[in-house]
Amino acid sequence: MVQFGYTMMTEQAGPRALVEHVVRAEAAGFDFSVTSDHAFPWLRAQGHSPYAWAVLGAAAQATSRIPLMTYVTCPTFRYHPAVVAQKAATLQLLSEGRFRLGLGSGENLNEHVVGGGWPSAGVRHEMLEEALEIIRALFEGGHVDHRGEHYDVESARLWDLPDEPPQIGVAVSGEQSCALAGRFADLVIATEPDAELLASFDRHGGRGKPRVGQLPVCYDTDKEAAVRRAHEQFRWFGLGWKVNAELPHPDSFEAATRFVRPEDVAGSIACGDDPDDFVAAVKPYADAGFTEIALVQIGGDSQEAFLDWSEKTLLPALRSALG
Repeated sequence: MVQFGYTMMTEQAGPRALVEHVVRAEAAGFDFSVTSDHAFPWLRAQGHSPYAWAVLGAAAQATSRIPLMTYVTCPTFRYHPAVVAQKAATLQLLSEGRFRLGLGSGENLNEHVVGGGWPSAGVRHEMLEEALEIIRALFEGGHVDHRGEHYDVESARLWDLPDEPPQIGVAVSGEQSCALAGRFADLVIATEPDAELLASFDRHGGRGKPRVGQLPVCYDTDKEAAVRRAHEQFRWFGLGWKVNAELPHPDSFEAATRFVRPEDVAGSIACGDDPDDFVAAVKPYADAGFTEIALVQIGGDSQEAFLDWSEKTLLPALRSALG
């Protein structure tokens, strides 16, 4: 059975609003939630970027049922992997076992803020692999010492460790990341309905594990308003992750998307209030083999209306067609 999730997108809402939104998403019946972990918004029009881990801590206390997950955290630049392990263990305790740790190799947009440069994708994957080794070791308990190519850990230990450590998800975009996910991940994460990515994950050891996808949508009773908002805030999405991982600043995304038209965005993102359009947008993910699909409602100010509509209309339609 496919599960449907809600995205707390830190790039488009402040911290208190994000917590209010996930509380409402839980009440509306979403099966799980995910949270982006950014230092910058993609475009200035989005206008936000609070600290995701503080938001998650508040969300863990404000909710009681809905699972929480980072989608995704980069454990290699802004955060040392030992610190990520401590944060994740703490969230697992606060949420009483509802937290999953989604990890990825990151984007220059967010990681440049610590001034460490932005190496090639191959080096970033090396760093992620080493980070995964450190996090896994800390989740096992005891003291950890590590001298590696990219990180040192000296007599680290998680003093508050849950009985069941958080499951780890790894974001994939190609063969190299799929191989990494197959070795280390309890679940795989992707933002494209690409069945070959999932097949590669299976070949590298991921068979039978959950696979979590994500896609943007833009609900509004005025379809033209939805298209305008999607174009204003989400036209970067179509650049693809090989581009999105490299650009360093919202102004870079402004320049890269200056020729993207509203009709281009409308052709790739479901906009309006026809549930059949949204079902059609989600279906390729279900057909590709994703077991969980998280929706991103575009526009921080439009979340309450989207969640009301989701409870009454969208979630029943999705479950009827794809569940």
